[in-house]
Amino acid sequence: MKFISVLLHGLKVFILFTGCTILFYYGIMLINEEYQNYNRYDEPKGEAMKVTAAGQTEEQGLVDRLILFYLNGE
Repeated sequence: MKFISVLLHGLKVFILFTGCTILFYYGIMLINEEYQNYNRYDEPKGEAMKVTAAGQTEEQGLVDRLILFYLNGE
């Protein structure tokens, strides 16, 4: 009798785990489908400016950029 109780409890846990896994899978697929056609490289609207062009008045050399990378981590 105890064996059947343990077996039913294990079956309930298995069904719950399988249901949550399927729900998570389809949720991720829904999010993926939502953002699949999202084009993040569109031209910005309004008065946006290119960030890499801001504040650069002279051409930076490789060593200067490497030092800036080590100092700022950017």
